[in-house]
Order: sequence, then structure tokens, then C-alpha cells
Amino acid sequence: MAGHPFEIYLAWSDRHLAVGPDTTALHALLAAGIAIEPGCQTGGCGMCTIPYVEGDLLHKDTCLTAADRRKYFCPCVSRAATRIVLAL
Repeated sequence: MAGHPFEIYLAWSDRHLAVGPDTTALHALLAAGIAIEPGCQTGGCGMCTIPYVEGDLLHKDTCLTAADRRKYFCPCVSRAATRIVLAL
């Protein structure tokens, strides 16, 4: 799961979350108190899928279609090359 660190910006609450190279966006969101159902945590079920506003996502899931990936990501496995902005 190791990767480059990135930031999640929660636009509605004006919060910045750091996602380290050895953690997932899902774990960073859960640690910040965001209610997300973790599901399988392998990118296969889509249970944790959430919409994003902007960001250069590195999709690593197997459940989202190409059209879905323009609006949603699975924070359990997907990462970002840039900051992700969420409407949370």
C-alpha cells in the first residue's frame, strides 16, 4: 500500500488531512471522524466509495467504471498524485 503522501482537503469543514505513504485515504478519513463504511478494504466492493470535487486520482479499485471514476473514488485503495478536495 506504500505510495507518495498526499493531502485531502475537506471543503465544507475547511480541514486538511495528511495521508502518509503507508496509510490509506480511508484510514485518514476515519481517523478524522468521517463516517464511511469500510467494506472489504481491497477496492472490490465499492462500499466506501465517495464523491470527490477535484484532484488527480490514482484509481486502484476494481469496482468503479470509467464514468464513475470521473466523480468517485474508493479511499481504501486509491491514492492521489495531487491534493484531493472532498465536499465534506
